[in-house]
Amino acid sequence: MSPVRRCSRTACGRPAVATLTYVYADSTAVLGPLATYAEPHCYDLCAEHSERLTAPRGWEVVRLSDGSAPAHPSGDDLEALANAVREAARPHDRGPDGGDRGRRSVDPVEVARRGHLRVLRSPDS
Repeated sequence: MSPVRRCSRTACGRPAVATLTYVYADSTAVLGPLATYAEPHCYDLCAEHSERLTAPRGWEVVRLSDGSAPAHPSGDDLEALANAVREAARPHDRGPDGGDRGRRSVDPVEVARRGHLRVLRSPDS
């Protein structure tokens, strides 16, 4: 079974990005972010089909947006990330005395550790 859920529309194989649920008692179609689990009475839709969704006459379409979902990265975000990776990969220059040039004399202080990740506090704070 594929870990990516597909659009429920016939002959559409694109990945699902939204979940459609009908509330028959209120004559409402609710289109929201992709549900965590596939539910038997809900429909997963791709971006194209979720944008083109219409409801029957007399029904209301409620479109819920997920404010906590991360926005798509902009070109500036990707460029900043690439620059940070390049800077981290660049070897540090050594001065004539063997020490790092321009480096602070005090190293950051480790505050916490979880697995291989460390939380560091700047010596200035």
